[in-house]
Amino acid sequence: MARPRQLIECGDFVLRRWRGQSDFERAFTLIEESVEHLRPWEPWVEAHSAEHTRTFLARAESKWASGDVYNYAIAEGGTPIGMCQSYRGSEPQGRLMGYWLHPAATGRGIATRATAAVVTEMFALPDVAYLEITHDAANTSSAAVPRRLGFTEVRREQAPLPTAPSGSGINVVWRLERPAPPPRPDDHDW
Repeated sequence: MARPRQLIECGDFVLRRWRGQSDFERAFTLIEESVEHLRPWEPWVEAHSAEHTRTFLARAESKWASGDVYNYAIAEGGTPIGMCQSYRGSEPQGRLMGYWLHPAATGRGIATRATAAVVTEMFALPDVAYLEITHDAANTSSAAVPRRLGFTEVRREQAPLPTAPSGSGINVVWRLERPAPPPRPDDHDW
């Protein structure tokens, strides 16, 4: 099975695969410092704890190996400042994407550039036909990323429970299809 790169250079930051329990302190601190920033939009933060972070890191290892989830730390100067991931969708040829940043890292285009790097990496895999990003309709900051990257809004749907405290309960789903390969020089109609 083809796999994405474990380290992706993005200029002033890198995306790197989480390194299991050796990343515990870094991951826990990143989440701990971001809880209040994420709480309005991410229901999972209510379960934040040291044990939850250890479980996340253990699952990140096994899910990477199975191809179910490719979860990257967004790191600047060696310090994680966010996460970006791609995971299997309900259809075998589709993958879903997610991202979030530490509050001190927002407003600099990092989420857009990190997501763009993962988009490129996912479309390098032979079995990926499309990518989707889902966010709550009220989360306009998250909406900016797929819009900037050329995703198209394809539907709005009821959000699964539990919904985030600031959420509207309606998810917006954006899709980006695999780009067509450029024509080969010998492909022409004469």
